[in-house]
Amino acid sequence: MKVVRAKFAGACYGVQRALDLALRSVADGQGAHTLGPLIHNPQVVQKLADQGVTEISSIDEVSAGSSVVIRSHGVTPQVMRSVEATGSPVVDATCPHVSRAQRAAAQLAQQHGTVVVVGEAGHPEVEGLVACALERTDRVYAVTSADQLPADIQAPVGIVVQTTQQREALDSVVAALRGRGIEPEVRNTICFATSQRQGAAADLASEVDALVVIGGRNSSNTTRLADICKERCSRTYHIESVDEIDPAWFAGAETVGITAGASTPEDQIDAVQRRLEQL
Repeated sequence: MKVVRAKFAGACYGVQRALDLALRSVADGQGAHTLGPLIHNPQVVQKLADQGVTEISSIDEVSAGSSVVIRSHGVTPQVMRSVEATGSPVVDATCPHVSRAQRAAAQLAQQHGTVVVVGEAGHPEVEGLVACALERTDRVYAVTSADQLPADIQAPVGIVVQTTQQREALDSVVAALRGRGIEPEVRNTICFATSQRQGAAADLASEVDALVVIGGRNSSNTTRLADICKERCSRTYHIESVDEIDPAWFAGAETVGITAGASTPEDQIDAVQRRLEQL
C-alpha cells in the first residue's frame, strides 16, 4: 500500500508561533495559562499542560505570578481589556492573520455601519471578529451561507471572513448581496495557508483510494478539510491520533493519502504515516 502525503498539510505559521510563545512563557520557571485552548488540538493542549502551560476558562482562575497566553484564535476586545486589568503578564499569541481580520472588521464597521462576517457563529475567532465590529456599530451579522443574510440588510456593507473559511462561502455571500443591488466592500481575510491546505487536500483526495485527515475534532479547519476530502473520496477518515487507525479501513486500497489541519504538528503526521506504512 502506497502512502502519499498532501503537498501542504499540518501546522501553519500562526500555530507554530503560538506554541513557541506559550513554551517560551514558562521557560523561566514561571507558570502560564491559556485562556481557552491555545489551539484546537487536544493532544497538543495536554502536552502543553504537562510542560506547565495550563488551560483556564475564566480570568478568575489566573494564578498569581502566572502569564496569560492569548490563544491563536484571538479574543474579544472586552476580554483582552479584562486580562490586562488583572496585572498579569500578557502573551498575545493571536495569529497575525486573525489580528489582521479583527482590524478589518473594526475598520469596516467604522466606514460602513453594517458588517457581514462570513464564518461560523460561536467559533472563538468569529466571536472576536463580531465583537471588534460591534464596538463601532450594532449591525453585525455572522453567516456561513447566503441564505443566512438578513432580509432587510441595506448598503453600505463591509465583509470580513473567518481565516479558515472556504472561498466558495465568501463568493456566495458576495453574489447574493450583488443580486440585491448591494456592492459590498470585501476584505478577503482567508489565510493563504488555509487555501493551500484545502487545495492540496482536494487534489490528493481525487487521486487516492482512501484518505486520513489528522487533527482535532474541535478544529473547524480540520473538519472542513475532512468535508472537502469526503466529497472526492468516500473512504475519508478524520482522526485525532494514530491510535484510532483501523486497518480494516484500508482493505483493498492501493494508495492512501494523508492530510492534516493547521493545528496538527509534524510529529503527529509522522506517527500516522509510519503506522500506515506498516499495514
